Parts: sequence; structure tokens; C-alpha cells
Amino acid sequence: MAHWDVAIVGGGPAGLMAAARAAERGRRTILLDKNRRPGIKILLSGGTRCNLTHATDARGIVAAFGSAGRFLHSALAALSPQDVVDFFEAEGVHTKVEPGGKVFPSSDRAADVLAALVRRVKQSGCTLAFEEPIKELQRGGNGFQLTTTRQVLEAEKVILATGGQSYPACGATGDGYRWAAALGHTIVTPRTALAPVTSHAPWLRELQGITVHDVAVEVIDPGEKSILDVADRNVCPTGQPADRNVCPTDQPADSSVCPPGQLLARSRGSLLFAHFGVTGPVVLDVSRAVSGHPRPNTLRLRCDFLPDLRLEGLDALLLSQSAAAGRRQVAGLLDPWVAHRLAETIVAQAGLPPDRTAAEFSKAERRRLSQTIKGFDIPVAGTMGFRKAEVTAGGVALDEVDSRTVQSRIVPGLYFAGELLDLDGPIGGYNFQAAFSTGWLAGESV
Repeated sequence: MAHWDVAIVGGGPAGLMAAARAAERGRRTILLDKNRRPGIKILLSGGTRCNLTHATDARGIVAAFGSAGRFLHSALAALSPQDVVDFFEAEGVHTKVEPGGKVFPSSDRAADVLAALVRRVKQSGCTLAFEEPIKELQRGGNGFQLTTTRQVLEAEKVILATGGQSYPACGATGDGYRWAAALGHTIVTPRTALAPVTSHAPWLRELQGITVHDVAVEVIDPGEKSILDVADRNVCPTGQPADRNVCPTDQPADSSVCPPGQLLARSRGSLLFAHFGVTGPVVLDVSRAVSGHPRPNTLRLRCDFLPDLRLEGLDALLLSQSAAAGRRQVAGLLDPWVAHRLAETIVAQAGLPPDRTAAEFSKAERRRLSQTIKGFDIPVAGTMGFRKAEVTAGGVALDEVDSRTVQSRIVPGLYFAGELLDLDGPIGGYNFQAAFSTGWLAGESV
């Protein structure tokens, strides 16, 4: 039976970073993964470009994760966003910062990020064992006994970095939850995060393929009157937001625009209409509120297609345009802002006849159109599920893990890193940063 100082289960971003750091510290380390090659999810991320971190400091990362972000203080002290950039630059992967703060490899190739990680792991002296699924993990001997499809081995320390359940085609089947639970850990029920949102609205099919590059989106529960605690990371707090991509406007939604309801999440960015519903960065960002709701089919996505323009200003602008183009159909007045097919749908949703001309446009109709542009509701069915989700929410309960070392508070010698933890952040490189940092801290702690 082979004996190791450290066995790492999972060859994703957290596992690879943990393996490199542990082996560089002189620990006799083996990394085991069920797949034929490591880091498949890295290759698929960011449209195969890999948004590897965000151009902010540790405080910005912590704030983006909301209340759970406190768990990351020590991990980010060990490996900050700048440290991640420096790590890959040292491995020959030059980076760039895109508008909004996303950090990508300058080559726009996720393969370069993965190659650098694997190269660093191999140089560290870590042993790599691919296509070797773990059948059983239990305490025994001087630490842990791992039974694979090929061997039985012992390790003094084990780092579980198996990921969540998103992108099951990458091999993410939730095995880590089962092993953690068997060793006594509580598993917060996994659910999708950063997933496309589905809708059964028949008129959505006519909008397929249309992109709106700047839209503020809110997840609304129409059946509730109270407003969710604005400390939630996706809801804009009073005052300066922690991240300018999270808050859609400087002010809360105008109550005169839309009927009241419970605000579950809010974000701003690009939206894409699809045959199944809607997707795009802004939709992915708020999807966690949909997947976490007991009745997602009661929710609405409320879209503000002109988030920088207040209702009164929009009403005045439409009045001015109507006076200048009396014979033009009302939908045509919206052409400077949205695609014509979407403009026609907005007009229909506002209850206006499709042939209504600007000259016939009454004050009440103009107000109704303004309100629909600023509060366009899309009925929700659910999300596309783990098959299309970029991240898993839920996982190993954080209060059972020592954030200073990412070691289990229940099982000495057991460590957790990456998406397996009950830790998920917004789109923009935050989740990769958390994976790299917790992986590095695990490798530093074993």
C-alpha cells in the first residue's frame, strides 16, 4: 500500500493550485482525478477564455460574496487577486483587464491558463493520477485510506477539491458531498448558480437571438410585499455599492414604475433572449435567487431597458419624439435603444395597438409605455439546471470548516477547497479567485 503525506481529490482549479503548493513545500503529494485530463471546467469557462479573477483587492472579493465572504479573509491573505495575476504572469500567461474588471489571459485562451497550472504542478514534483476515480474514502491508519479503481493508498492529510455539480459533462457528479457527509459534515443542499433562466412565455420565442447590452434586472416575488434584507450581495444597498457591476442604478427602483413585490436579487449587464428564456451575464448573476426559491414559477424577471434614465425623463423624451415624428408607429420611437422586434413586444406588453402612431399617442399610453420600458416583466419557469450552470450554490457548511486553514473542524487532517464549499459568488472571476485562494491555502496548511 502506497503512503503519501497529502492526497488531493479533484483536478480542477482548486485541486491543481493545492497540489502545486503542497508539493512545493516538500510534502509528498498525489493528485487523483476521475477524468482523463485535469481542468476540463477551466477550458469551458468564460466562453473558453477563462475569466481567472477580478481586478479588485481582497476586500472587493469578500464583499462580492456577501455574508459568506468573511470565510475568504485568510485565503485571500494567502493568495490575493494580484497574487493570482502574478502567478500566471510568472508562468508565461500574460493577462488583461476588460471593462467591468474581468481579468482574462491576453491570448483569450483558457487552454493557456490550464497549461500553466498543470506545468506548475508537474514542476512541483506532485504525482498525477488521472482516470482513477475514488470508490471510498475513510479514516484509517495514520490518517485516511483511499480506495480507487486501481489501488488502495494511505495519506496523512486529504484535500477534497472535487467541485460541485455544475457542468456534469466535466465529471462534476457531487461525489465530494457524499464523502464529506460520510465523515460527519453537513451539506447545504446544492442548487444551481450562474445559470440561464427559463420561461414559458410564448412571445419570448419571437425575441430569440436579441441581445440587450445594458439592462438592469430584478428578481421579483409578486406574492410578497416585504423587501429582502439589502445586505444580500445582489441587492443594491443604500449608499456606495461594493461592486459597480452589482448595483443597476444609484437609486432603488421607482415604486411608480412597477407594482410592489419582494425584491430577491438585482444586477446590471448584458441580456440575451433565447428559445428557452433568457441568459447572459446579468441573468446568470441573479439566477441564484431563482434556484433557491421554493416556487420559482411564481417569480418575475423585471427588466429596465434604460437603467440610466429615470421615468420622468423617459416620458419627456417620448413626448418630444412623438411631436417630431407624428406619423411614425410608436414601436419605431424605441429603435434608438432596443431592437425593433423587442420594441414591438414592449408596445404589445404595454397594451398598445401595434399600429398606434406617435400622433395618436395619448398621455396615458405614453406613461404606460414608459413604465413597461422601465419595468418589463418576464415570467419565470426555473433555471436550466446543473447541466448549464457555471457554479453550484450550497455544499460543505462553512461553520464546520476553519477558515484560517480550510481544515475540517470535525475531522482533523481533512481539508476543503473550491466549489465543494458552500461558497458561490457573482459572475466576473470571483469564483475562480475563491477556488485558487482556498486551494492555495489548503496546500499551505497541510
